[in-house]
Amino acid sequence: MKIAVIYGGRSAEREVSLNSGRAILQALSSYGYEVCGMDVNESLFDELKQFKPDLVFLGLHGRLGEDGAIQGALEVLGIPYVGSSVLSSALAMDKVMTKRVLRPLGIPLAEDRVLVSRATPEEVDLERMTNDILKYLSLPVIVKPNREGSTFGLTLATTNSLLKQGIKEAFSHDESILVESYIRGMEVTVVIVGTAHDTQNPPRVLGTIEIIPKAEVYDYESKYGMNGSEHIIPARLPQNLLSQVEAYALTAYTELGCRDYGRVDFIVGDQGPVLLEVNTLPGMTATSLVPDAARAAGLSFEALIDQLVSQAYQRAHS
Repeated sequence: MKIAVIYGGRSAEREVSLNSGRAILQALSSYGYEVCGMDVNESLFDELKQFKPDLVFLGLHGRLGEDGAIQGALEVLGIPYVGSSVLSSALAMDKVMTKRVLRPLGIPLAEDRVLVSRATPEEVDLERMTNDILKYLSLPVIVKPNREGSTFGLTLATTNSLLKQGIKEAFSHDESILVESYIRGMEVTVVIVGTAHDTQNPPRVLGTIEIIPKAEVYDYESKYGMNGSEHIIPARLPQNLLSQVEAYALTAYTELGCRDYGRVDFIVGDQGPVLLEVNTLPGMTATSLVPDAARAAGLSFEALIDQLVSQAYQRAHS
């Protein structure tokens, strides 16, 4: 089978994507697949036409990769791919839309305010926006771009000054930003494999991981720096709470129509679990969570990648 691995791209997560792509390429090569790595640039579609892959494995993260853009192009070209569909990818990438879909289901979510501005970050009325937020939310709050991943542009704002800085920083990444009540607690992620509404390959939990970041918040350096965080599998939660987190994760994954694999992030505080976001193309680097969950489940990274390829190929030819 010929498999194209698409990675890189133009998002803020380019470097992470390059590392994920290399790991996926190596895993596929170890299983004897004919592989070709491709960056997202002006020659991508010419490369795809020339290589004529049977399947694409997306090693992309962030915009123009995890948001349905590339998935839509592959649909037009008639090339099957590993990962969630156009709609599911777009919904999950947009944190505000994710919350709108999941809130009616009773899944606990942080209180929030959404800010939108098409002005440059320097032109944003920080005083007005700060006052608007503080009418509804109390400090501390988390400020982050609505459609960005890997905690790029994220700020933990404990003062009015930090809130203004956080708003400006988030608007440098996106014209829509999300401000949420800060919840202190255990960082937990649920790794899921399978496909929503598929009786042959239904979603199941591969592993639930407790994340202990070295920093106060689980930021970019905590995620991708060596020794930036400690991962404990399974998460050290009482069984009833662990089951509740996993049930919420499976519901969110299914409701968004995700397929093949993904990750659902939570913070578990004094009031119980709160869902943070759904990742449809989580990292596949040496420090990433999905490979850790696979190893804990007795599945090598290479075997996991091979399973995902087989499932996506069978779906395309069923």
